[in-house]
Formats: sequence, structure tokens, C-alpha cells
Amino acid sequence: MSAPLLDCFYSLSSPWAYLGGPQLQDIVRRHKARLVLRPYDFQHVAPRNGGVPLRTRPEARRTYHALELDRWRRHLGLPLNLTPRHYRQDGQPPEWNKQAGWMVIAAQLQGLDAFVLSHALLRALWAEERDIADANTRIAIADENGYPGAALQAMERSDTVQSAYAQNTEQAHAQGVFGAPTIVFAGERFWGQDRFMFLDQALALARSD
Repeated sequence: MSAPLLDCFYSLSSPWAYLGGPQLQDIVRRHKARLVLRPYDFQHVAPRNGGVPLRTRPEARRTYHALELDRWRRHLGLPLNLTPRHYRQDGQPPEWNKQAGWMVIAAQLQGLDAFVLSHALLRALWAEERDIADANTRIAIADENGYPGAALQAMERSDTVQSAYAQNTEQAHAQGVFGAPTIVFAGERFWGQDRFMFLDQALALARSD
């Protein structure tokens, strides 16, 4: 029986991808699944599929978002700054959160398990007050976690990585992704780390068939 395939569409600025990381890793291990990380252009795809970027939401929605983050960080016992220093509230420059995703793609293209790198980059932004838009910071984070940081950073703007990023973005749009993280398993979408229990159930059911 082949390993079940999970496609994870997300951005490297999503606090929910950070909070859900340990849960997702546990699910992947228990079900012996193959996880493919697919960083995509959230700002390009989400509005087209009905998602609403945080900075364009009404104040009531933004304050509730912060309330939920606080609840989940306490529930999961994960450190998280509600207003991280290096989160670009205005989304500028447009590539600030894409470059870390390119590094993750580069790691996967090199045949590496990029999950630890991805979670370390998310943790750096949301819990460690580090600027993942800075190339030297990304290199340092990669090195700290056993990856060849300089080599991966040098690949970020390569045609191969950019083509993979564009493909992820196209697939996210085609599959109806509108938020992050969204896991696609056997054609079914699971949006948000609070739906990972349903992903767990779907994998268990698939194994029993």
C-alpha cells in the first residue's frame, strides 16, 4: 500500500500554519503519510477564491483574529507573539513572506525533508522576533536546523524554484484553496489547523478500507 499523499498549501507568514505544525507532523508520522509542502502566493489566490486577507478585514474581524490566536496559543502551549515585530501589516514589500517559501521549495527540490525548516521559519517570525524577509536570517535559521542555508538561499530565485512556486499557486487556485494552511488529501480540502482532527479521521478511514 502506497503512502497517502498530503498536499499542504500555505504561506510562510501564516500563524495558523505555525500553530498547526506539531499536530500535522504527528498526523504524518502516525499514518506514514507523504507530506508535500506547497507554499503559494496567498495574496494572489485567496481573494480570487473568496478568502479575505487580514489587513483588508473590518476591525471587528481583525480583533477577533487576535482573540483566536491568543486562545489557540494557550490551548496548544506554543509561544506566539500576537503582534510580531517583523510581520508586515501592510504587506510591503510584496515578496516579504514569499522568499521563505522559496527556500522551503528549494529544500524539497534537493530531496530534503523541509518540514523542520518550514516550522523553524514560522517560529522565527511568530515567536522569536526574527526577520525572515532578511536573507542572512533565513540562512542562519536553515543552518541552525541542519540545512545548507547558503545553498538553499542561492536557489530561491532560480527558474526551478520559481516555476514550482507558480505551479503551487495555480494548483491552489484550481483546487479552491482560500486560506492557510489547507491540506488536500484524496481531493478533499481541510482548511485550518483546527480541522486537522478531520484529516486524521480521513486518513484512518482510508487505511481501514
